[in-house]
Amino acid sequence: LKEVWKIDPEKHQPGSITHTCNWPLDPQTYGGSFLYHWGDNLVSAGFVVGLDYENPYLNPYREFQRWKHHPDIVDVFKGGECISYGARAISEGGFQSIPKLYFPGGAIIGDSAGFLNVPRIKGTHTAMKSGIICAEAVFEKLNEESQDSIVLDNYESKYRDSWLYKELYNVRNFRPAFKYGLKAGIVIGGALALTPLRNLPITLNHHKPDDKSLKLAKDCEEIEYPKPDGEISFDLLTNLSRSNTNHEEDQPCHLKLRDPSIAVDHNLKNYAGPEQRFCPAGVYEFVEDTNGEKRLQINQSNCIHCKTCDIKDSNI
Repeated sequence: LKEVWKIDPEKHQPGSITHTCNWPLDPQTYGGSFLYHWGDNLVSAGFVVGLDYENPYLNPYREFQRWKHHPDIVDVFKGGECISYGARAISEGGFQSIPKLYFPGGAIIGDSAGFLNVPRIKGTHTAMKSGIICAEAVFEKLNEESQDSIVLDNYESKYRDSWLYKELYNVRNFRPAFKYGLKAGIVIGGALALTPLRNLPITLNHHKPDDKSLKLAKDCEEIEYPKPDGEISFDLLTNLSRSNTNHEEDQPCHLKLRDPSIAVDHNLKNYAGPEQRFCPAGVYEFVEDTNGEKRLQINQSNCIHCKTCDIKDSNI
């Protein structure tokens, strides 16, 4: 999740970069933040939450709003104005999750392939490199005297021979290490990614799939979030108005449920309806019908196309 702020010029520190780890999340949940000073008194503030979190009561958006009130950073926002809001799912599986990169007539590059350096939270340079490699592969194939359809198998080999492969391989164990919790993740992930130990022939597996990670609501503690103050933190719909989301109210709904009954009979009953919390745009809402029964309402015109629901709920 991300906001762009216009702040007091006296507080602006061009080029300042702040990264934080975990807080205010629980120790078993992967996440962190960034705070970048740039442009004309602008600040980009963002919060990342791993979608393999376990507590169905966790609300990533409200964790983000709570984070801004930390005493070490809240002063940056005081007297400023939030001018933009957005959210998207990040492909943070890393080296272990990179798929086959080519298929007949096409290829997968950039973030679509998962070329993100997770510890650095950087993927622009890797996306650019993959595009360069792919373009070179295409050029080679076009110069071949063949009537067969183009299959970019040379793209895969070029990737393996590039610094891109080496960079992602070196940090392959950082994200999976956090399946053991915050403290163990910092120690294990740091050692296997940021020291010569990264050269050990060890590749950790990821945690369980994101749509299978939730515990039952009865086994978790409900999280009480502070009320937004309207100056530093905001309710979701207020921030959504800053996202430039634009849909026709009567356009066909692009969000489809594989089985509409699952939302109430399974998700709401067993997991307290996590879709009403994990969505950063308020798309999913449980309301009462005319018979007093709960039903899932899809506010599709709110959607910012972040793809979180595709990942966290396999029924959507």
